Amino acid sequence: MSHATGTPPARICLITGANRGIGKEVALGLAQTGAQVIMVCRNAERGRAAQAEIQAESGNPQVDLLVADLSSQASIRQLAETVQSQYSHLHVLINNAGVEQYERKLTVDGLETTFAINHLAYFLLTNLLLDQLTSSTPARIINVASLVHKWGTIDFDDLQAERHFTTDKAYYQSKLANVLFTYELARRLGGAGVTVNAFNPGMTATDFAANRGGFGGFMAKAWRPFMNSAEQSAANIVYLATAPEIAGVSGQYFTNRKALQSSKTSYDEALAHRLWGVSAELVNLPPDTGS
Repeated sequence: MSHATGTPPARICLITGANRGIGKEVALGLAQTGAQVIMVCRNAERGRAAQAEIQAESGNPQVDLLVADLSSQASIRQLAETVQSQYSHLHVLINNAGVEQYERKLTVDGLETTFAINHLAYFLLTNLLLDQLTSSTPARIINVASLVHKWGTIDFDDLQAERHFTTDKAYYQSKLANVLFTYELARRLGGAGVTVNAFNPGMTATDFAANRGGFGGFMAKAWRPFMNSAEQSAANIVYLATAPEIAGVSGQYFTNRKALQSSKTSYDEALAHRLWGVSAELVNLPPDTGS
């Protein structure tokens, strides 16, 4: 797409899990700012439908679709290669895709699915795209976490929940991992011109946990009238991705548009460093990656 003289090219923004819920609304919001948006979706048919809706509603044709299965490390690596080969720059990376599993399932790589998609996919994709982000500075990374990270623990003795699996334990652990990863990456990036922040969308009325049974499902339905809409949560992510007043802010945990304290455990640098090393091993990256 050609640009008028003196008009900077559109910023290129990638968001995972972009065909529904918060992710779809973020893609729309970014498209409405004039950004070039890369939607990453697992289901090609749903992705194309969402892409067409966003292009029509935003009036922005620069909304692209890439199909990837974030439970597969080979698929994540192929996604990163495609982004690097097709796009000259990458200014914003939003790690949004997530799952909540109600029974223990393994990925094609033999890893527990919640941990693999909610944490390791963030870790691997970000590290694979880090050089491209660094060469596109100023750039921003946003990791969608959750308030429930406060109840999470990193169980290195049972990281894959082989001995004990519950939906909550696995999900809370993965969300704590998001925050630990954010802070560790911010430390490693230092003044590289790439900021990285975690975002807590709060209780949001999407169908993310629609199939949850028991007390958790009951509470999700009971609280629904008081939840943020997907549009409200998405607007806050678009703010984090674009607002000039937070251009240099990094290593923070945002709720709505405010940087707040996360859990005490999330600030444990030794824990974050150990998680980084274990994560690098699990996705076959060098232990000093990101340094």
